[in-house]
Parts: sequence; C-alpha cells; structure tokens
Amino acid sequence: MRFRVLLRLLEIQRVFVKQGLVEFITATHLYRPLRFLVYLSPWVWFQHSSGQTRGERLRLALEELGPIFVKFGQALSTRRDMLPLDVADELAKLQDRVPPFSSVIAIATVEAALGQPIKELFASFDVSPLAAASIAQVHAATLKNGQEVVVKILRPAMHEIITRDIEVLQTLGRLAQKYWTDARRLRPIEVVREYRKTILDELDLMREAGNASQLKRNFAGSPLLYVPDVYWDYCRNNVMVMERIHGIIVSQIDALKARGTNFAKLAENGVEIFFTQVFRHNFFHADMHPGNIFVQVEDPENPRYAAVDFGIVGTLQPRDQHYLAENFMAFFDRDYRRVAVLHVESGWVPAGTRVDELESAIRTVCEPIFQKSLKDISFAQVLLRLFETARRFDMQIQPQLILLQKTLLNIEGLGRQLYPDLDLWKTAQPVLRSWMRERFGPRSLLRGLRAQLPDTLESLKQMPTILQNMVRAAAEGNFRLPVENPEIAKLRLQQRQDARQRDFTIIAGALWFSGLWGLVAFAPKFHWLGWAQIIASVAVFLRGRTFKDTNA
Repeated sequence: MRFRVLLRLLEIQRVFVKQGLVEFITATHLYRPLRFLVYLSPWVWFQHSSGQTRGERLRLALEELGPIFVKFGQALSTRRDMLPLDVADELAKLQDRVPPFSSVIAIATVEAALGQPIKELFASFDVSPLAAASIAQVHAATLKNGQEVVVKILRPAMHEIITRDIEVLQTLGRLAQKYWTDARRLRPIEVVREYRKTILDELDLMREAGNASQLKRNFAGSPLLYVPDVYWDYCRNNVMVMERIHGIIVSQIDALKARGTNFAKLAENGVEIFFTQVFRHNFFHADMHPGNIFVQVEDPENPRYAAVDFGIVGTLQPRDQHYLAENFMAFFDRDYRRVAVLHVESGWVPAGTRVDELESAIRTVCEPIFQKSLKDISFAQVLLRLFETARRFDMQIQPQLILLQKTLLNIEGLGRQLYPDLDLWKTAQPVLRSWMRERFGPRSLLRGLRAQLPDTLESLKQMPTILQNMVRAAAEGNFRLPVENPEIAKLRLQQRQDARQRDFTIIAGALWFSGLWGLVAFAPKFHWLGWAQIIASVAVFLRGRTFKDTNA
C-alpha cells in the first residue's frame, strides 16, 4: 500500500472522528479488524460534543473529505425513504450548497481560460455563486447581447484531488478482491475502474458541453424536457457557459403546490423521460439528483422538466440494451421464467444455473410489489432480497450497468417525493412496448438496410477484382485459405515445442554417450573432457525441458 494512500485512510478516520462519527468507522468492514486503533486515537480521547445533529456532522464530514464523498452523499440524499429524515435533509444540502471557493479564484480562472478580462467578456458577472457543488460552482452572468447565462467553473486542483481518492478506491478494491469472499461476484476492481472513467470525464467541461448539445437535439421540440443552449465560444476544459434556466427546483414541493402543478403528470413525465433516454436515444442523464432538475410551470397542468449539469451521462452496448428491454417486458408481463432465461443468456449468472430455481427466486421477490403504488413498496426490503438472491445464484455485478441502476434509483426516489401514488409499471410499459415495436418492426429493418446499403454496394463493386485475384492465385498454386482457430493454433504451438524438446533431448543424449565413451577410452589423461561433455548434456537436457516457444 502506497504511503499517500495510507495517509488518506488515516485522514478519513480523523475527519469522521472529529465530527463525532466514530460509530460509522467501527461499523465499516474495512476498519473492523483494526477498530481497537480508533479507541487508541487521541482524536477520540479529546473529542467533545459540538451540539450539531448527526445529519449535520455527517454532511460536514463529507464536505471536508472532498468531491467523491460529496457525490456519495448526493446519491444517498435522493432516497429519503431509506434514510432518517434528519440525515436526508442535511445530505440534500450537498446537491447545490457545498461551500464555494473564492470568487477571486473564479474570476481569475475564467479570465485565464478565455483570455480576456471579465468585463470584456460579460455585460455583468455576479461574484456570489448561484450554486456550488462538489466538482464546480456556477455564477450568474449576462452576455454583451443581453442573454442571461450561467458560468460553470471547475474547482481548483480537482484533478489532483480526484486522482488521489481514486487511488485510494483502487487500493481498497484490490484488498477487497484479495480478502473478501464476495469479491469475485461483486467485482470491486472493475466497479472502481468504471467509476474512475465516469468521474474523470466529469472534470472536462468541454465534454459536458457536448453532452448537453446531444441531449438538446434528442429532446428538440419535446414537451417533456428542456435543455439549455450552450455558448461554445465561451467554453473551455475548465469553464462552460450556457443559457440560464428559470424554474422551480424539483425538490421544492411547497413552491410547486403553490403554482398548482399537476404532480401526477410531472411524475409520469419523469418516468417517460428516463425510458426514452435509455432505450429510444441510448443516451441518458446519469446525475439526476434534485439539485440538477428544475420544473417550468408556465402551464401548471403540463409542467416541463429542465435539466442542468450534464457531466455524467450513460450509454449502453446494444447487447445490454436488448437484454434490459427484454427483462423489463418479461417483468411487466410477470413472465419470470423469461427473466431467468435472459439472465442466463446474457451471462449475468453462471451458465449452469438452474432456470427453474432462478425463476422461483425472482417470483418470490417481485410478485409482492406488482401493481402497487410507490408509497406501498418498500424498495429497501426489495433491494435486500434481490441482493440475497444474487448471492445465492452467484450473480455477478455488471459494472457497465451501474450508472443506469443509480439513475433508476434516483428517478424512483424523485417519483416517490412528487407523487407517491404513481403506478411505475403502468407508466413505463407503453413507452417500452412502443420502442420494442420500432426496434423490431419492418420500418426499423428497412432503415437498417438503407443505412448499410452504401457499404454493401461498395463491397459488391470490389468483388470482381477479389475473385480475379483468387483465381489467379489458385492457378499459380499460391492460394491459401487462412483459418483462425485458437485450438489449432495451440496444437501447432505444442507441436513446435515438442519438436524442439526432442531435438534438445537427442543432442543431450549424444553428448552424454560421447562423454561416457571419453571417460572409458581416454582415462585418465583426458577424463576432464568426458566430464565436461556429461555436464553439458545435463544442461542441454534441462534447457529442453524448460523451453518455451518465443511465439507463445
């Protein structure tokens, strides 16, 4: 373990102890074998009550530890049904009320990135941040043409901080892989690798601007979701300028009620947006905590979402997208056998899994929640039972699906806040069925053929030349048809190694008998020559036994 990783682990312990959160450390599996060290720490001896609630202390600890911990708190804050209310209320402040960095640094960063003084860039620039989050903070501004915008500025030294904490996570992942019995199934190293890619992408604001533009095109003209314009001339890796959104933050329920918002419509639209992004567009906003979602209520009966912060987006491989859609449809139809078969076919469970047993286990977990509103479903219990089922059938974590699972939990938590009577299944099913019809219908087939037609025609044009070359090569006796087969290649390699070892053995045998003959025929005058040949024969023999083909 690297020294700076060890120092960071000690720093995490110090912060939690300082905030009076010793119980969180002693409850963590990582520290459990060494929990006696916690009580030997001087920080524990001299800690005193701050008068703050446990939620406040936890929030302050996460803020002090940095972006990765803040993001963890943000994710937890979306699941108020799974947290004590005092803790949920405090963690919600992490969504857009993290302590800001200096406005002097913010202005200097913008001027350095865009190469002009702030007064020449903007007609006005508010030095007090509009919002501050874990990775960046946002300032309100006005362009010279009068357009209201927001300026997003990356926090200082983010790359160094993130890199250090990712290294800590990688170390913990390797330790878990080595010592944790469930590591093979939960794949901590792959999970950390996937998270590393996601969080490093979020540090590039040019990438985020590109994500926003793509999402805006996907929902152009849609009454469901509005995405702000990006002003590319003002965008750099650490600065991004986009249209300012006016609306009500989605978690401000009282404000939405005061405007007469149709909550049932709003909740249903949220589910439709999710399934549309995942299956129709295959490009989804994957950081949908309430701090990033606004509601425009000019027409309260038809409220529209407006999204910000596009640093984290997700896509799916066609194979995963297909299996997910099939799973959802089978689940909606209560076809648990189909769900079990899909899990085996996709490789999410081992190939030898008994389908009937997996079917029964899935039915046991899922059947009780069907056709219930969100308020009547304990997702905490459902998740626990699904984890138990996964462990029983050795179901492996799919790192490429973690962003999707996180987003689905966010959407469900948001729906619970907005409209607890939402029928999740009834809302999602038509969207998914429509997509399935489009994907596998005749129009989709024709579109695919039309898209591939130019490449097909180009290949056909080259066919006569290819055939002529093949005929000429065959006539000259030079035609070869390469066949790539791993087993054949392995067999050929073994044959080459056996042949080389046989050659070494023959040479060793010749040297051996020559040495013996020399000892008998020329002893004692040239006995040293005989012994030299015998020693050489042993060396050659051993070399042959350990020979490895250089092409292996």
